Amino acid sequence: AATEAYSTLAGAFSRINRQRDIVLVDQRGTGKSNPLTCPQPEGASLEVELSLTAVQACIKKLKGDPRFYHTAIAMQDLDQVRNALGYERINLYGVSYGTRAAQVYLQNYPDRVRSMILDGVVPQDWNLGESMAQDAQRSWDLIQTRCMGDPSCQSRFPQLEQEFQALQTRLVQQPVQVTIAHPTTGKATIVTLNHTLFINLIRLFSYTPETVVLLPLAIHQAHTTGDFRPLAAQALLSFGQVGETLNEALLFSVICTEDVPFYKTQTQGATYLGDFAVNLYRSGCSVWPKGTISPNAKVPVRSAVPTLILSGEADPVTPPANGEQVAQSLSQSLHLVAPGQAHVVIGRGCIPQIAAKFIDQGTVQSLDTACVRQIQALPFFVDFTGPSP
Repeated sequence: AATEAYSTLAGAFSRINRQRDIVLVDQRGTGKSNPLTCPQPEGASLEVELSLTAVQACIKKLKGDPRFYHTAIAMQDLDQVRNALGYERINLYGVSYGTRAAQVYLQNYPDRVRSMILDGVVPQDWNLGESMAQDAQRSWDLIQTRCMGDPSCQSRFPQLEQEFQALQTRLVQQPVQVTIAHPTTGKATIVTLNHTLFINLIRLFSYTPETVVLLPLAIHQAHTTGDFRPLAAQALLSFGQVGETLNEALLFSVICTEDVPFYKTQTQGATYLGDFAVNLYRSGCSVWPKGTISPNAKVPVRSAVPTLILSGEADPVTPPANGEQVAQSLSQSLHLVAPGQAHVVIGRGCIPQIAAKFIDQGTVQSLDTACVRQIQALPFFVDFTGPSP
């Protein structure tokens, strides 16, 4: 829900909020907009594989028809809110999947949009999940390259890729079970790390610079000492947060209607994530009710509405190439790539100031963006006390 997620981004909008209203609309299926919720069995926060029995049980318990919980209908809701509040034109901010929502709104209500900020871009003709493995691999390759280019990181973890591969092989052959104090409750908790859980944890590590810097150390620690407790603790934190914030029922309602039917990819090639994501979504969508979308749903939006496009250089899910692609059909757009950053960059470095200036003047023309090049990645931890001095 927008009202739940906004607190993590509020600081980035403080300048904008001095002169303008910030309106948060919970998309149908989230927050208090008739939330679609699936029952979560005990321990489900670490369950990353899919049970069709659980999916079917979820469908039966939903208080709403999933066929009517997709983007185009949600944007009709948004326009009703705009109209009810009396706004003639609005400025849209969309992040990740929200960039699709913003583009759909612009496509259907072009006269109602003054400007857009798209952060971590999903092109209209892009299928969520289909390239997840390649995008995650690209991010991991960039992380490795940065580590090998950093004398402290390279000296401390010279065999990072080999250690990563060795851990995968070990966990395929034999999952590891550890008992740790739960990082949020302190309660003794048993965690079983298998290969599927491990590779998904690596992907989650890649989402923010603050966890990226721990990645080489966590891999090295597990490989050289056999101590999987730091990884297990991070798994509890990461998957617990995903379980609290991600609405899986709405996720499937969207992708089973708008994405999976258009999958072309049969294999993900030589990537650490492999076919996990594609198989997961195809499996779930084999039983999930599907809505209908308009013939132009997969057509790029062409518009002269001023648009600021933001990407993180090492984003593991919406790479900068997506931003470049969308910019081609938005004639008054500017694409900024934050060096060394990952997913969601509105709050990084000087970008909040640029965003505020953009909203104030309503154009990308004459924006001073030189400061973006000064944004730097955080240094890698060489041990659990932190980076090298």
